[in-house]
Amino acid sequence: MRPAEHRAVPTVFQIVHRAVEVCDPEGHEDALAEFLRRFEDRDEPAPALGSARSREFFEAAYAIQADPPDPALVMAAAVATYLAFRRDEIDDEPEDILRLAARAEFGKHVPADVANWLAERGVRV
Repeated sequence: MRPAEHRAVPTVFQIVHRAVEVCDPEGHEDALAEFLRRFEDRDEPAPALGSARSREFFEAAYAIQADPPDPALVMAAAVATYLAFRRDEIDDEPEDILRLAARAEFGKHVPADVANWLAERGVRV
């Protein structure tokens, strides 16, 4: 593996692909497949999103499923947001990414449905 400073900067699609992979490793969630499709042509480097990072990912999630969106979809948006900021962690263990993304997005106030979804995957926040 190359040192972090020599890695290529991931694209928006690569960030979203990893987020979906972390949240739906078996690829069974239709909403997450749609989330990924919405970003399939996004080949610009993730830093190009600037401050719109979280807004764009969550707007896409809510466009797929309105109130209340599936916890897996919410976490895919949270993970994409987290990885857009912490690109050096894209290859970390899925459980670590989920835990850190939930903490970064929700702090100590993780919504109950998201907390239950995480707990079912053995992730404690």
